[in-house]
Parts: sequence; C-alpha cells; structure tokens
Amino acid sequence: MFILRDLLTPLQHDFSTTRQGKKRSVWFIYTLLAMVVPFTSSITTNLLRSLQTLFGFNIPQQRFYSFMATTTLPWKRLWRTMWSLIPSPLTDDRLLVVLDDFINPKTGRKVFGCGHFHDHASKDNQTSYPWSQCVVAIGLLKKVKSRWACLPLNFSFYMMKKDIEAKKVNAKRLGEIVTFKTKMSQAATMLMAVYDHFRLPVLVVTDSWFGNDGLWSRLDRGKGGAFHLLSRLRINITLYDLVPEMTEGTKSPRGRPKKYGQRLGSADDCATAYKEKAQTYSVFLYGKQREVLAYTQVTILKTLKCPIRVVWVYRQSRYVALFTTDLGLSVEQIIEFYGARWKIEAGFKEIKQEIGSAKSQTRNADAVNNHLNFCMMATTLTWVYADRLQTEPDRRHKIRGRASFAFSDVRRIIAEAALDPNFQSVCPRPTQTVQNSFIKTLLRMVA
Repeated sequence: MFILRDLLTPLQHDFSTTRQGKKRSVWFIYTLLAMVVPFTSSITTNLLRSLQTLFGFNIPQQRFYSFMATTTLPWKRLWRTMWSLIPSPLTDDRLLVVLDDFINPKTGRKVFGCGHFHDHASKDNQTSYPWSQCVVAIGLLKKVKSRWACLPLNFSFYMMKKDIEAKKVNAKRLGEIVTFKTKMSQAATMLMAVYDHFRLPVLVVTDSWFGNDGLWSRLDRGKGGAFHLLSRLRINITLYDLVPEMTEGTKSPRGRPKKYGQRLGSADDCATAYKEKAQTYSVFLYGKQREVLAYTQVTILKTLKCPIRVVWVYRQSRYVALFTTDLGLSVEQIIEFYGARWKIEAGFKEIKQEIGSAKSQTRNADAVNNHLNFCMMATTLTWVYADRLQTEPDRRHKIRGRASFAFSDVRRIIAEAALDPNFQSVCPRPTQTVQNSFIKTLLRMVA
C-alpha cells in the first residue's frame, strides 16, 4: 500500500495546483491503477466501469472520454518522473536500453497511425500486411529480483511517407498532417532524451535491423562514450583486423596511415575458421546458468568506422554472431545482455494483451497517444512496484522450467493493495468505495 503511495504521489505533483489540475491528477493515478488491476482489457469503457465499480468514482461518461482524449496531459514530465522512480537503473555501471518496434493490429479505418505495415511474424493463414499501428519503443533492461524484465521508457508512432504525402486521415493530428520521421531518427531522439535525463552511459541492445550505421551515425557515433551498441551481426558483413602497431625502429610507409588492417572475410567465413578456437563460458542465460561455447575477437567494421568486439556463439551446427562497440564488455556480459533482449518481446505482449492496448479502438490522435502512454506507464509501474517489494513474489501458476514470478503475479499484488479499504487514507479518492465479497471473489477468479 505504501509502495503505491510512494510511486503515485510524485506523478500527481506533475499536474498544476489548480482545481482542475488536482482533479485530473486523481483521475490520472486511478486510471493507471484501473489498467493494472486484472479484471478486463483497458478499453476506455472498461476503465470507466472499473473506476466507478472498484474505486467509487462518480464520473460522467462524456467527461471521462474527454479526459482520455485531452491534449494537456504532461506526458513528458510524467515519464521523466517515472524514470526517476526506477530503483537502481544501472547494470554493471551502464544503462541497458533495449530498442525494437512492434505492430498493433486495429479494425477501424480511421484510427490514427494505422497503415498496412509488414508483419514478419505472420502465419500462413494471415495477411503479411495487416491494418495496424507501427510503434517504435525503447525500454530499460534490468534484473527485477531474480529475473530480467523490460520497463517501457518511451515510444513513437511510425507512419509511412506515402501515407503522409497522400494526406490520409490516419496521419492527421489536430487537423494537421504529421511530419515524416524515419524509425532511426525516432529511435535516436528517444535515446538522446534518456541520456539527457540520467547522464549515464547507455548501451543500446537491439536486433540487426537497428544495430547499424543508420542508428550509430544519428547517435553522433557514440557521442564520446555516451552511447554503445550491442547487436547481432549480419553473416555477410565484412570484417577487418586492427591496424598493426608500428614497432620502434620500423620505417613508416608512404602515404596516409592505414585505417583498416587485413581483411578477415565475412562473419560467416570467420565463424567457420574460429570454431576450433572456441572456449566454454558460464553464462546466466534465459533464467539459468548455462555452459556456452563461444569465441571472441576485436575487429573493425567499415560501416561503423570503429573497433568492435565480435562474439561467435556456437550451438551444434549453428552459430550466432554478436558485436558491441563497448570493448570493455566481457564475453559473458555480451551473451547475457543480448539474451535479455528477448524481454522486450515479452514486454510487447504485456502491453498489448495483458494490459490490453491491442483491444482499444480509439480513433482520435490524442486519444490513441494517451491510451498507449497509459498502457506503457502502467507496465513500468508494475515492474517498479515488483522491484520495491522486500521479497520476491510467488508464482501463482507453476510451469515446468519457470520458477520466477510472472507479470500477472505482480498485478494481483497491486490489485489487493489498491482495493484495500485503507488505501483511501494514503491516496484519497472522491468517494468511499463499497468493499464487498463480490470484488474479492472477482480478484480470486481473474488472478
């Protein structure tokens, strides 16, 4: 209960001290709680029903809909406040920020941000270009108790240039056509904002689509050590050895100094050549301590124009080539951090399915933006709450091979704290909630 108070009170301070601002601050924190409480999906009508039934609010439907579509919610300040509430955000003296994009399928033809985006994970009986929103998102990778988790930090809607040039209704906000921005520029802007807030080194963990010079150049090629990349290496990319140092007494060759050493070949050629030199490392990977066969070497990429550490991870007849611009990382750290990258995919599932962003059919641009902000902040709030618990939550539904707690277990704990009769004393609400056995029965059913 007091953990919720310590997390929600700073968010209320970001609103104005006027009567309207104080009212919106209360609506805001209880809307977040309504999203976290695991009763139903977080569509606007269900949120209003939860506020009325569970928390005792008496809000007219039209006023709540106007609140969910308002343009005055201070999201920039709210997100920075939430970032400051994250306990111990560093992992090995650096921020692990994971970057990826996802699509959110919709059915309405006039939903803001929608277009026919390619779905690389579509099944044989599904269209490869569903009507959906494309979202570029970043999150903080950190260990919460004994498991890795992804805490959403920010997002941006990506829209295709052809839709913007055609002035489609899906690309309009407040009657104006939005400005086209590439995914790389959107990602770089969000990462810069994270660095400006924390002022700590950022290691960007991403897949091979983002892990290239398109992002690296927009991050000012590391900005003097402020940023580093950790990504997967394409198998056809060419690697070069470091330039050999000149020994004393050796006459330097004519012409400009060499930038690259001997050509080593493609990443695939090197994987075959170095397999016999691979060593066994003990790595905490996917929730267990595992023995991994790997080989590492420092090389140079012409595309990034800087030295990188490449790690080839072997498994039977297959391999994965990883690289990072942070030469101070060990082989174990590189493998573990990249393995934790999968948590952003689990985070997308938490946002879309468990919190319920995918089921929302809001159409107005500000309503769409507010709803996804609520969903992401509710997810971050849940993980921050879990991190502040004194003991690790128990897993309610046991699964073979998974001993750590789940996202739903934390939501159940928050729901019990938020629906406690004494919660109104620490987070005042407009009216007294009728606590009855019906609510407790629902909690047991949906938990």
